Amino acid sequence: MDYQNIIFEFVLIFAGAAIFSTIFLYLKQPVILAYIAFGFIAGPLSLGLIERPEHIEKLSHIGVILLLYLLGMNLKPDRLYQLFSKTAIVTLLTSAVFLVAVTLTAIAFGFEVIESIIIGAALMFSSTIVSLKLIPTTALHHRHTGEMMISVLLMQDIIAIILIVILTGGQSENVGLTVVYLFIKLILLAVVAFGIVKYVVNNLFSRFDTIQEYTFLLALGWGLLGAGVAEMIGLSYEMGAFIAGVAFASSPISLVIAEHLKPLRDFFLILFFFSIGAQFDFLVTQDVLLAGFVIALLIMIVKPLTFKKGFQLIGEDKDFSAELGSRLGQGSEFSLLVAYSALAGGWIDSHASYLIQMVVIMTFVMSTYWVVYRYRTPISSTEKNRMD
Repeated sequence: MDYQNIIFEFVLIFAGAAIFSTIFLYLKQPVILAYIAFGFIAGPLSLGLIERPEHIEKLSHIGVILLLYLLGMNLKPDRLYQLFSKTAIVTLLTSAVFLVAVTLTAIAFGFEVIESIIIGAALMFSSTIVSLKLIPTTALHHRHTGEMMISVLLMQDIIAIILIVILTGGQSENVGLTVVYLFIKLILLAVVAFGIVKYVVNNLFSRFDTIQEYTFLLALGWGLLGAGVAEMIGLSYEMGAFIAGVAFASSPISLVIAEHLKPLRDFFLILFFFSIGAQFDFLVTQDVLLAGFVIALLIMIVKPLTFKKGFQLIGEDKDFSAELGSRLGQGSEFSLLVAYSALAGGWIDSHASYLIQMVVIMTFVMSTYWVVYRYRTPISSTEKNRMD
């Protein structure tokens, strides 16, 4: 690997992202879209300043892992259980609605039934990154918003992991048994994580809490260790990082550590959004352009309305439910993973995979605009709606 080239790419990405962000802020546009736009311009399909952005995308995945780790730090186990028990029915019912709506639309555009079902399944998830990047994190009266969204997104992540298992191994294994094993692994990982935090990690923090460099390193190492172990046993990096975060939430300094890790998280998330733009091939997606636009528009309409009704069903306020629905109204980074898995397993062809990628990017852009101009976010270009 050419390390000098990696250094150049980092210089290019962050200098270019800073310039584009400045321009977008002057134009009162969301900065997330600046990262995607610069990625598209600098990528191999435009100026070609970065010819192979795949390794940037792999590296940027650390940002997603850190995002889930920090989310876990803000949720104690008892509160998480209450949220799951409350939102489980909403997540399952809304996912079924999204699956059916997108599947029927894909069939109407000429895709095979199996391909259409996979397209619908991939696009029934909402984006953890986009949804939670746009939530004010320090305002007390916004905590319920974040908690409700996190519980829905985490249950969707579990469904996505099960779906990926089916697509990658379902043809040769007992899928039901594999899913049961996954839940057993999840429980065992959580039990071990809580034990290590209680008897090892917390004691280390208490003994060396005056050395900030060490506390930062220990917190980061613990989160990435949880992510790595989860991946090794067949779960996902994100799920492991979240479990590590929830286990660490009982520590009295967890919120302080979370604040220290936020700049590192944002560093990698910039790479994530850049890689999305850099890998987008507009020429290849022309064959599915109409279908992609229609499905993206369908998601932007159906998801907010369905989530709104679902949250009202469990007793949430009408306006609050509408806000939650709007913030969850897009495709997901997990949609891309499902598309890659289905393509590798021979379940779908390249056109269906490109359709999923296109819809995810379009909904990222449209949803970001809708949320930024309608609700308070940390990245709003106006002081009225800016809140961190």
